[in-house]
Amino acid sequence: MRILVAIILACISTAALADSTGERKPADRPPSAIDVISGFYNFSRFQQGLLESTDLNGNAEVKNLAALRAEEAAKRDKALKQIQQAIGAEPRVDKTPSVSASLVEPEMSDGPTYVRSFYASQIPEYESAINLLERYLKAPDNEALAAFAREQLPMLRAQVKDAERTMADK
Repeated sequence: MRILVAIILACISTAALADSTGERKPADRPPSAIDVISGFYNFSRFQQGLLESTDLNGNAEVKNLAALRAEEAAKRDKALKQIQQAIGAEPRVDKTPSVSASLVEPEMSDGPTYVRSFYASQIPEYESAINLLERYLKAPDNEALAAFAREQLPMLRAQVKDAERTMADK
C-alpha cells in the first residue's frame, strides 16, 4: 500500500515539475532562457531535497549519491546564477511537493524498497529536465545558456541511465 501511495505522489510531483519547466506549453513555442533557468532551479531543489530526505542511519550508497547530486545541483545553480544575472532575468521558482513525499519511509520499509523508491523518484525528474534542455536547444535565445545546456545534457542522460540500471538491479 505504501509503495502505491509513493508512486502516486511521485506522479503528482512530476506533474508539478512538468508545469514549472514548461512541458505543457504549445509545441510551437520553445522554452525561453527564463523557462530553462526556472526549470533547473526547481530540478536542483528536487536534488537537494533528496539529500534532506535520505535516512540518516540508512544505506550509505543512497546518502552518498544524494550528497553528490546535491553538490552538483549547487554547482549548476552557481553557473545558472551567472547566466541569469547576465541576461537580467528573474526566474520563477515554484513551490513543489516535498521530495520525501515521493519516497517510501525508510523506517517503514525494507532496505531494498527504499533504495528502489529513491532511484525511481529521480527518473521522471531527470527525464523532464532532459526534455526541457532538448527543446530549448532547438531554438536557444541565449548563447551562454545554450552552452550550459549542451554541457549538461550528456551528464544528465548518463545519470538517468545509471538510476534506471541501479533501480533494476535492486
